[in-house]
Amino acid sequence: MTAPTWQPAGFQRRTDRGQLCTLCPHGCTLSAGDIGRCRVRRGSRVAGNAGDGASEGDTIIETATFATSVTHILPVERKPLYHVRPGRPVLTLAAPGCTFRCSYCQNFRISQYGQDPQVPWSARSISTDEIVTRALIADAEIGFSYAEPVLAAELTLALQQPARVAERAILWKTNGFITAEAARAVAPALDAVCVDLKAADSSDHEQLTGAPLAPILAALAIWRAAGVWIEVATPIIPGFNSEPAQIAAMAELVVALGRDTPWHLLRFHPDYQLTDAPPTHPSLLQRARAIAADVGLRYVYVERALGQAGRDTACPECHYVCVRRDIWRFDGSELVAGHCPRCCRPLPGRW
Repeated sequence: MTAPTWQPAGFQRRTDRGQLCTLCPHGCTLSAGDIGRCRVRRGSRVAGNAGDGASEGDTIIETATFATSVTHILPVERKPLYHVRPGRPVLTLAAPGCTFRCSYCQNFRISQYGQDPQVPWSARSISTDEIVTRALIADAEIGFSYAEPVLAAELTLALQQPARVAERAILWKTNGFITAEAARAVAPALDAVCVDLKAADSSDHEQLTGAPLAPILAALAIWRAAGVWIEVATPIIPGFNSEPAQIAAMAELVVALGRDTPWHLLRFHPDYQLTDAPPTHPSLLQRARAIAADVGLRYVYVERALGQAGRDTACPECHYVCVRRDIWRFDGSELVAGHCPRCCRPLPGRW
């Protein structure tokens, strides 16, 4: 079994009680030897001159996320991102760790490192040079998914310049649980994000994830204002967020980002610790899609349960199908410089 490799982290501030982590809203204060709630940030005693004003004997925060458990090449549609470079491959990375404790997590074998005793450290160290080189060889963009990209904020920022030089987009599939300070800091490095929205009620959200909702909504607003392309994904979980009023409330939060914000409705299936809820029935997803349309969203997607019609991008003006998708992959586009070929209406996205 390998062990984490620790490096000095950003997003920290010295306080009288220890070193405050300013990356996520949990706001862990860490003394030497302490581990953050994410399990991939820790307090450590400086052995020598660490720079940034830290002297020998001081406590600093270190991160284990210059690492990845996977190096998958997958279509951008898998993120899911439907309005970003359709059909492009993405080199997908995932350092272990998460700020959430979702009981149904499909990726718990990576995300729940340090929380679940059955989940060992599975990552190896990786450099920005290796990432960019792999992306160039595969002619792929660079994405972070499976575990929580917020925890790899330092690696993302380190990639910003070399990725731009190599003309590689940086994409996150994230829970969006990040401080406003950190959200602003990483925004220039991000081309697009797909953010999970699991509930519209904060108490429901905290029950499912162990974290409040408000910081996610704040991050969405910050990224939107900064020009990061945003899509939103929601697992529709029977008995949890599946009532019409709950779906409408979530749709209203997405509409607040703009009517053109793509919303992905995901089919829940039992996994990890949540095995007593049934899979989402297609009729429920169809109803959710209709509710979202009534609320005012123009682009609402269902990846699998409703067939190709649930995945295609149609012009909201003339309803011509401009982008076609199979399951998790691109199947063709007739967009002309981002415009509908029939009525010439511009469709929003990073085409």
